[in-house]
Amino acid sequence: MASRKEGSGTAGSGFGAAKGKGKAAATGDSAVKQVQIDGLVVLKIIKHYQEEGQGNEVVQGVLLGLVVDDRLEITNCFPFPQHTEDDADFDEVQYQMEMMRSLRHVNIDHLHVGWYQSTYYGSFVTRALLDSQFSYQHAIEESVVLIYDPIKTAQGSLSLKAYRLTPKLMEVCKEKDFSPEALKKANIAYENMFEEVPIVIKNSYLINVMLWELEKKSGVADRHELLSLASSNHLGKSLQLLMDRVDEMSQDIVKYNTYLRNVSKQQQQKHQYQQRRQQENMQRQSRGEAPLPEEDINKLFKPPQPPPRMESLLIAGQINTYCQNIKEFNAQNLGKLFMAQALQDYSN
Repeated sequence: MASRKEGSGTAGSGFGAAKGKGKAAATGDSAVKQVQIDGLVVLKIIKHYQEEGQGNEVVQGVLLGLVVDDRLEITNCFPFPQHTEDDADFDEVQYQMEMMRSLRHVNIDHLHVGWYQSTYYGSFVTRALLDSQFSYQHAIEESVVLIYDPIKTAQGSLSLKAYRLTPKLMEVCKEKDFSPEALKKANIAYENMFEEVPIVIKNSYLINVMLWELEKKSGVADRHELLSLASSNHLGKSLQLLMDRVDEMSQDIVKYNTYLRNVSKQQQQKHQYQQRRQQENMQRQSRGEAPLPEEDINKLFKPPQPPPRMESLLIAGQINTYCQNIKEFNAQNLGKLFMAQALQDYSN
Protein backbone atom coordinates (compact mmCIF):
# COMPACT_ATOMS: atom_id res chain seq x y z
CA MET A 1 0.00 0.00 0.00
CA ALA A 2 1.07 3.57 -0.33
CA SER A 3 2.96 5.04 2.53
CA ARG A 4 1.29 7.62 4.73
CA LYS A 5 4.40 9.77 4.61
CA GLU A 6 6.50 10.75 1.63
CA GLY A 7 9.71 9.99 3.42
CA SER A 8 8.94 6.55 4.82
CA GLY A 9 7.11 3.34 4.18
CA THR A 10 6.57 1.09 1.22
CA ALA A 11 3.65 0.12 -0.94
CA GLY A 12 2.23 -2.89 -2.64
CA SER A 13 -0.38 -4.91 -0.87
CA GLY A 14 -0.81 -7.18 -3.87
CA PHE A 15 -4.49 -6.47 -4.51
CA GLY A 16 -5.54 -7.45 -7.99
CA ALA A 17 -2.66 -9.85 -8.47
CA ALA A 18 -5.13 -12.22 -10.08
CA LYS A 19 -5.19 -9.84 -13.03
CA GLY A 20 -1.64 -10.92 -13.67
CA LYS A 21 0.99 -9.14 -15.68
CA GLY A 22 -0.33 -7.16 -18.61
CA LYS A 23 0.72 -7.33 -22.23
CA ALA A 24 3.18 -4.50 -21.68
CA ALA A 25 5.68 -6.88 -20.09
CA ALA A 26 6.04 -8.75 -23.35
CA THR A 27 5.99 -5.80 -25.77
CA GLY A 28 7.95 -3.33 -23.67
CA ASP A 29 5.26 -0.70 -24.29
CA SER A 30 3.10 0.96 -21.70
CA ALA A 31 -0.03 -0.98 -20.81
CA VAL A 32 -2.00 2.26 -20.39
CA LYS A 33 -2.29 4.98 -23.03
CA GLN A 34 -5.01 7.05 -21.36
CA VAL A 35 -6.56 7.52 -17.93
CA GLN A 36 -10.26 8.32 -17.74
CA ILE A 37 -11.43 9.67 -14.38
CA ASP A 38 -14.97 10.20 -13.23
CA GLY A 39 -15.64 13.71 -11.97
CA LEU A 40 -16.81 12.27 -8.65
CA VAL A 41 -13.35 10.75 -8.07
CA VAL A 42 -11.71 14.15 -8.61
CA LEU A 43 -14.09 15.75 -6.12
CA LYS A 44 -13.37 13.00 -3.56
CA ILE A 45 -9.62 13.56 -3.87
CA ILE A 46 -10.02 17.33 -3.47
CA LYS A 47 -12.35 16.86 -0.50
CA HIS A 48 -9.92 14.44 1.13
CA TYR A 49 -7.14 17.02 1.07
CA GLN A 50 -9.40 19.83 2.27
CA GLU A 51 -10.50 17.75 5.26
CA GLU A 52 -7.18 16.15 6.28
CA GLY A 53 -4.37 17.92 4.46
CA GLN A 54 -2.73 20.70 6.44
CA GLY A 55 0.23 22.57 4.96
CA ASN A 56 2.75 20.04 3.70
CA GLU A 57 0.81 17.05 5.08
CA VAL A 58 0.41 14.39 2.40
CA VAL A 59 -2.92 12.61 1.94
CA GLN A 60 -3.14 9.31 0.08
CA GLY A 61 -5.80 6.88 -1.03
CA VAL A 62 -6.72 3.94 -3.25
CA LEU A 63 -8.00 4.14 -6.83
CA LEU A 64 -10.60 1.67 -8.06
CA GLY A 65 -11.89 1.00 -11.56
CA LEU A 66 -11.33 -1.23 -14.56
CA VAL A 67 -9.18 -1.56 -17.68
CA VAL A 68 -10.76 -1.28 -21.14
CA ASP A 69 -8.21 -2.06 -23.88
CA ASP A 70 -5.42 0.49 -23.31
CA ARG A 71 -7.60 2.88 -21.30
CA LEU A 72 -7.67 2.86 -17.52
CA GLU A 73 -11.05 3.96 -16.19
CA ILE A 74 -10.99 5.22 -12.58
CA THR A 75 -14.54 5.13 -11.28
CA ASN A 76 -14.12 5.28 -7.51
CA CYS A 77 -11.62 5.87 -4.72
CA PHE A 78 -11.35 5.87 -0.95
CA PRO A 79 -8.80 7.52 1.34
CA PHE A 80 -6.33 6.10 3.77
CA PRO A 81 -7.50 7.20 7.24
CA GLN A 82 -5.29 9.42 9.32
CA HIS A 83 -3.42 7.59 12.07
CA THR A 84 -0.14 7.99 13.88
CA GLU A 85 2.86 5.72 13.45
CA ASP A 86 2.46 4.65 17.09
CA ASP A 87 -0.99 3.21 16.33
CA ALA A 88 0.04 -0.42 16.20
CA ASP A 89 -3.53 -1.74 16.20
CA PHE A 90 -4.37 -0.28 12.78
CA ASP A 91 -3.81 -2.63 9.83
CA GLU A 92 -3.87 -0.80 6.49
CA VAL A 93 -4.04 -4.02 4.46
CA GLN A 94 -7.03 -5.25 6.43
CA TYR A 95 -8.68 -1.85 6.10
CA GLN A 96 -8.33 -1.90 2.32
CA MET A 97 -9.66 -5.45 2.09
CA GLU A 98 -12.75 -4.56 4.14
CA MET A 99 -13.41 -1.44 2.07
CA MET A 100 -13.15 -3.32 -1.23
CA ARG A 101 -15.36 -6.12 0.13
CA SER A 102 -18.00 -3.60 1.14
CA LEU A 103 -17.91 -1.93 -2.28
CA ARG A 104 -18.29 -5.29 -3.99
CA HIS A 105 -21.41 -6.01 -1.93
CA VAL A 106 -23.09 -2.84 -3.22
CA ASN A 107 -22.05 -3.57 -6.83
CA ILE A 108 -19.45 -0.81 -7.15
CA ASP A 109 -16.21 -1.23 -9.08
CA HIS A 110 -13.70 -2.65 -6.61
CA LEU A 111 -10.69 -3.60 -8.73
CA HIS A 112 -7.47 -2.02 -7.49
CA VAL A 113 -5.96 0.14 -10.26
CA GLY A 114 -3.52 2.38 -8.40
CA TRP A 115 -3.31 5.08 -5.75
CA TYR A 116 -3.26 8.83 -5.35
CA GLN A 117 -1.48 11.34 -3.19
CA SER A 118 -1.30 15.09 -2.77
CA THR A 119 1.91 17.03 -3.21
CA TYR A 120 3.41 20.12 -1.60
CA TYR A 121 4.65 22.54 -4.27
CA GLY A 122 5.35 19.61 -6.59
CA SER A 123 7.59 17.73 -4.12
CA PHE A 124 6.55 14.23 -5.12
CA VAL A 125 9.63 12.81 -6.88
CA THR A 126 10.86 10.82 -3.89
CA ARG A 127 12.20 7.36 -3.15
CA ALA A 128 9.01 6.54 -1.21
CA LEU A 129 6.86 7.24 -4.28
CA LEU A 130 9.22 5.24 -6.46
CA ASP A 131 9.03 2.20 -4.17
CA SER A 132 5.26 2.49 -3.79
CA GLN A 133 4.56 2.76 -7.50
CA PHE A 134 6.92 -0.12 -8.26
CA SER A 135 5.04 -2.36 -5.84
CA TYR A 136 1.69 -1.43 -7.36
CA GLN A 137 2.89 -1.70 -10.95
CA HIS A 138 4.68 -4.98 -10.29
CA ALA A 139 1.47 -6.54 -8.90
CA ILE A 140 -0.96 -4.82 -11.29
CA GLU A 141 0.59 -3.90 -14.62
CA GLU A 142 -1.86 -1.08 -15.40
CA SER A 143 -1.50 0.76 -12.09
CA VAL A 144 -0.99 4.52 -12.04
CA VAL A 145 -0.38 7.12 -9.36
CA LEU A 146 -2.41 10.33 -9.45
CA ILE A 147 -0.63 13.42 -8.14
CA TYR A 148 -2.93 16.19 -6.95
CA ASP A 149 -1.40 19.63 -6.42
CA PRO A 150 -3.75 21.67 -4.18
CA ILE A 151 -1.62 24.82 -4.36
CA LYS A 152 -1.74 24.96 -8.17
CA THR A 153 -5.44 24.15 -8.07
CA ALA A 154 -6.02 27.08 -5.72
CA GLN A 155 -4.51 29.37 -8.38
CA GLY A 156 -7.49 28.69 -10.66
CA SER A 157 -6.72 25.53 -12.67
CA LEU A 158 -7.05 21.90 -11.65
CA SER A 159 -3.64 20.21 -11.29
CA LEU A 160 -4.03 16.43 -11.49
CA LYS A 161 -1.49 14.26 -13.27
CA ALA A 162 -1.07 10.50 -13.75
CA TYR A 163 2.36 8.86 -13.70
CA ARG A 164 3.81 5.39 -14.26
CA LEU A 165 7.31 3.98 -14.03
CA THR A 166 8.93 3.40 -17.41
CA PRO A 167 9.71 -0.21 -18.46
CA LYS A 168 13.46 0.48 -18.15
CA LEU A 169 13.12 1.64 -14.55
CA MET A 170 10.84 -1.29 -13.74
CA GLU A 171 13.56 -3.72 -14.85
CA VAL A 172 16.18 -1.96 -12.71
CA CYS A 173 13.86 -1.96 -9.68
CA LYS A 174 13.23 -5.68 -10.13
CA GLU A 175 16.97 -6.33 -10.04
CA LYS A 176 17.37 -3.92 -7.07
CA ASP A 177 20.71 -2.81 -8.47
CA PHE A 178 20.96 0.98 -8.37
CA SER A 179 24.72 1.21 -8.88
CA PRO A 180 26.04 3.73 -11.42
CA GLU A 181 27.08 0.89 -13.72
CA ALA A 182 23.61 -0.69 -13.72
CA LEU A 183 21.83 2.60 -14.35
CA LYS A 184 24.29 3.48 -17.10
CA LYS A 185 23.81 0.09 -18.73
CA ALA A 186 20.02 0.53 -18.63
CA ASN A 187 20.45 4.06 -20.05
CA ILE A 188 18.30 5.60 -17.30
CA ALA A 189 18.27 9.34 -16.65
CA TYR A 190 15.82 11.47 -14.73
CA GLU A 191 13.96 12.25 -17.98
CA ASN A 192 12.95 8.62 -18.57
CA MET A 193 12.21 7.47 -15.02
CA PHE A 194 8.51 8.40 -15.02
CA GLU A 195 6.06 8.64 -17.88
CA GLU A 196 3.02 10.88 -17.73
CA VAL A 197 -0.25 9.40 -18.96
CA PRO A 198 -2.87 11.72 -20.49
CA ILE A 199 -5.94 12.28 -18.31
CA VAL A 200 -9.56 12.72 -19.44
CA ILE A 201 -12.18 13.72 -16.87
CA LYS A 202 -15.61 12.36 -17.71
CA ASN A 203 -18.90 13.49 -16.21
CA SER A 204 -22.41 12.15 -16.68
CA TYR A 205 -24.97 14.30 -18.45
CA LEU A 206 -26.71 15.09 -15.16
CA ILE A 207 -23.46 16.37 -13.64
CA ASN A 208 -22.79 18.50 -16.72
CA VAL A 209 -26.25 20.04 -16.40
CA MET A 210 -25.64 20.77 -12.71
CA LEU A 211 -22.27 22.40 -13.47
CA TRP A 212 -23.89 24.50 -16.15
CA GLU A 213 -26.54 25.69 -13.68
CA LEU A 214 -23.86 26.53 -11.11
CA GLU A 215 -21.92 28.42 -13.77
CA LYS A 216 -24.96 30.56 -14.59
CA LYS A 217 -25.55 31.34 -10.90
CA SER A 218 -21.94 32.32 -10.17
CA GLY A 219 -21.23 36.05 -10.17
CA VAL A 220 -18.79 37.76 -12.51
CA ALA A 221 -16.88 39.19 -9.54
CA ASP A 222 -16.03 35.71 -8.32
CA ARG A 223 -14.41 34.81 -11.63
CA HIS A 224 -12.43 38.05 -11.64
CA GLU A 225 -10.65 36.89 -8.46
CA LEU A 226 -8.85 34.26 -10.53
CA LEU A 227 -7.06 37.09 -12.37
CA SER A 228 -5.30 38.22 -9.19
CA LEU A 229 -1.50 38.35 -9.44
CA ALA A 230 -1.00 38.32 -5.65
CA SER A 231 0.84 35.00 -5.65
CA SER A 232 4.43 36.02 -4.93
CA ASN A 233 4.49 33.63 -1.97
CA HIS A 234 3.91 30.72 -4.35
CA LEU A 235 6.82 31.75 -6.55
CA GLY A 236 9.09 32.42 -3.58
CA LYS A 237 8.36 29.04 -2.00
CA SER A 238 8.97 27.23 -5.29
CA LEU A 239 12.31 29.01 -5.71
CA GLN A 240 13.30 28.17 -2.12
CA LEU A 241 12.53 24.48 -2.65
CA LEU A 242 14.43 24.58 -5.93
CA MET A 243 17.51 26.03 -4.21
CA ASP A 244 17.30 23.36 -1.50
CA ARG A 245 17.35 20.62 -4.13
CA VAL A 246 20.25 22.29 -5.94
CA ASP A 247 22.18 22.29 -2.64
CA GLU A 248 21.46 18.57 -2.24
CA MET A 249 22.68 17.97 -5.78
CA SER A 250 25.87 19.91 -4.99
CA GLN A 251 26.46 17.69 -1.95
CA ASP A 252 26.03 14.59 -4.12
CA ILE A 253 28.53 16.00 -6.61
CA VAL A 254 31.04 16.52 -3.78
CA LYS A 255 30.52 12.90 -2.68
CA TYR A 256 31.04 11.67 -6.23
CA ASN A 257 34.22 13.73 -6.68
CA THR A 258 35.52 12.33 -3.38
CA TYR A 259 34.81 8.82 -4.65
CA LEU A 260 36.75 9.52 -7.87
CA ARG A 261 39.72 10.83 -5.88
CA ASN A 262 39.71 7.73 -3.68
CA VAL A 263 39.60 5.47 -6.74
CA SER A 264 42.50 7.35 -8.35
CA LYS A 265 44.51 7.21 -5.10
CA GLN A 266 43.90 3.48 -4.78
CA GLN A 267 45.01 2.87 -8.36
CA GLN A 268 48.29 4.64 -7.60
CA GLN A 269 48.76 2.52 -4.47
CA LYS A 270 48.13 -0.65 -6.50
CA HIS A 271 50.67 0.41 -9.11
CA GLN A 272 53.29 1.22 -6.46
CA TYR A 273 52.65 -2.09 -4.68
CA GLN A 274 53.06 -4.04 -7.92
CA GLN A 275 56.30 -2.24 -8.71
CA ARG A 276 57.73 -2.97 -5.24
CA ARG A 277 56.63 -6.60 -5.56
CA GLN A 278 58.30 -6.94 -8.95
CA GLN A 279 61.58 -5.40 -7.73
CA GLU A 280 61.63 -7.65 -4.68
CA ASN A 281 61.09 -10.74 -6.84
CA MET A 282 63.94 -9.68 -9.13
CA GLN A 283 66.25 -9.33 -6.10
CA ARG A 284 65.19 -12.74 -4.78
CA GLN A 285 65.75 -14.26 -8.20
CA SER A 286 69.29 -12.77 -8.34
CA ARG A 287 70.01 -14.40 -4.98
CA GLY A 288 68.67 -17.73 -6.21
CA GLU A 289 65.59 -17.60 -4.02
CA ALA A 290 62.05 -18.51 -5.05
CA PRO A 291 59.80 -15.56 -5.94
CA LEU A 292 57.12 -14.48 -3.53
CA PRO A 293 53.76 -16.19 -4.01
CA GLU A 294 51.18 -14.32 -6.05
CA GLU A 295 48.50 -12.51 -4.07
CA ASP A 296 45.05 -11.35 -5.03
CA ILE A 297 45.57 -7.64 -5.28
CA ASN A 298 41.81 -6.99 -5.19
CA LYS A 299 41.70 -8.46 -1.67
CA LEU A 300 44.55 -6.26 -0.53
CA PHE A 301 43.00 -3.14 -2.05
CA LYS A 302 39.25 -3.31 -1.81
CA PRO A 303 37.66 -0.81 -4.20
CA PRO A 304 35.68 1.98 -2.50
CA GLN A 305 31.92 1.76 -2.75
CA PRO A 306 30.45 4.20 -5.27
CA PRO A 307 27.80 6.60 -3.94
CA PRO A 308 24.20 5.61 -4.70
CA ARG A 309 23.04 6.95 -8.02
CA MET A 310 19.25 6.65 -7.66
CA GLU A 311 19.00 9.47 -5.11
CA SER A 312 20.84 11.82 -7.48
CA LEU A 313 18.44 10.93 -10.30
CA LEU A 314 15.44 11.60 -8.07
CA ILE A 315 16.86 14.97 -7.02
CA ALA A 316 17.47 15.85 -10.67
CA GLY A 317 13.89 14.86 -11.48
CA GLN A 318 12.59 17.01 -8.63
CA ILE A 319 14.66 19.97 -9.84
CA ASN A 320 13.15 19.53 -13.29
CA THR A 321 9.65 19.46 -11.74
CA TYR A 322 10.27 22.69 -9.84
CA CYS A 323 11.56 24.38 -13.00
CA GLN A 324 8.45 23.30 -14.89
CA ASN A 325 6.25 24.63 -12.08
CA ILE A 326 7.99 28.01 -12.14
CA LYS A 327 7.71 28.13 -15.92
CA GLU A 328 3.99 27.35 -15.79
CA PHE A 329 3.52 29.86 -12.98
CA ASN A 330 5.13 32.66 -15.01
CA ALA A 331 3.12 31.75 -18.11
CA GLN A 332 -0.10 31.69 -16.09
CA ASN A 333 0.61 35.09 -14.54
CA LEU A 334 1.41 36.51 -17.98
CA GLY A 335 -1.92 35.22 -19.26
CA LYS A 336 -3.71 36.76 -16.27
CA LEU A 337 -2.00 40.08 -16.95
CA PHE A 338 -3.15 40.12 -20.58
CA MET A 339 -6.67 39.10 -19.57
CA ALA A 340 -6.89 41.77 -16.89
CA GLN A 341 -5.68 44.40 -19.36
CA ALA A 342 -8.25 43.22 -21.91
CA LEU A 343 -11.06 43.47 -19.35
CA GLN A 344 -9.91 46.94 -18.35
CA ASP A 345 -9.85 48.09 -21.99
CA TYR A 346 -13.30 46.59 -22.51
CA SER A 347 -14.68 48.37 -19.44
CA ASN A 348 -13.28 51.68 -20.66
